[in-house]
Amino acid sequence: MGLGAIDLNLLVALEALLEEKNVTHAGMRLSTSQSAMSGSLARLRRHFNDELLVRVGREYELTPLAERLLPVVQASLHKAEEALSLTRHFDPHRSRQRFSVVMSDYVMTVLVEPLLRVIAEEASGVRIDFHPIVDGQLENETHLRCHDLMIVPLGYQLPGVSEAVMHDRFVCLVDPDNPRLVDGRLGLRDLAEMPHAACALGKSHTPAERQLETLGITPKVQVSTPGFSVLPFLVSGTDLVAMVPERLARRYEGFAHCAVVPTPFPDVPLVEAMYWHHNRHSDPAHRWLRETVRRVGASLDEPSAAAAAPAEEIAAVDANHDEHAFPELTAAS
Repeated sequence: MGLGAIDLNLLVALEALLEEKNVTHAGMRLSTSQSAMSGSLARLRRHFNDELLVRVGREYELTPLAERLLPVVQASLHKAEEALSLTRHFDPHRSRQRFSVVMSDYVMTVLVEPLLRVIAEEASGVRIDFHPIVDGQLENETHLRCHDLMIVPLGYQLPGVSEAVMHDRFVCLVDPDNPRLVDGRLGLRDLAEMPHAACALGKSHTPAERQLETLGITPKVQVSTPGFSVLPFLVSGTDLVAMVPERLARRYEGFAHCAVVPTPFPDVPLVEAMYWHHNRHSDPAHRWLRETVRRVGASLDEPSAAAAAPAEEIAAVDANHDEHAFPELTAAS
């Protein structure tokens, strides 16, 4: 059957149906009604003489033919979009483009304000819709297809293309009157014994939490939140400790009544990266968005007065806290 004998828009519907495995979700993704999407599925079933989606319990699964179709359809649509993008031109000064970007509350706190200032100067008609990270987004390629960018820490193994945007390091937050503070410092024993307030993003641990685990410490998490921004207020007035990115900590220390102290181990870097689906890679508007985010992130990474504590200084603090009497915590990674 030639291409003229079938509505090629059905390929877009087919991709959404096979990826979502749900008629309602596919319709929402394509901004169409459930009934229209059901009609597209019926036409596709007739064309392929196959059910494509079959109900198993309360969910739908792909038929063997649908499993084979999915990568072919994805590749075909990617090539089509790439071909069409070659003729497009993006003028940021005249554009009314609307982008969708997913990021953590930490990135919103430190990146959005300078990003919006640059956009206001260079592309005042452009709009960006910012969305928080929700449970399951970091383990599912579908969400990467639904947004222009996802800005999350490196290490989540998202599919697609990625590029580092900005760097930070982790620090500890505690109440200023916490009796465990010695000369404004905490030791490894303190982090092992203190109750923790932690940020839970997906199923992975933060780099600082992974570093603790390599030292033989399993944090005693007493409370967890879906973001970093509330942690300073949980720490204030309590015996909790939280490990958070330094840029966020510095923004809150003045009015959340909390003390920012270095971690009692060498700096653990936090690298935030932007991820995007390969089908957007050649789009001129998307290239402009990536370049703008890249420039703003680079400006945040310029050298500042807040330098990392030398390793010798950290070792001295550990000695003052008598860490060597706690041998299971002294194994360096």
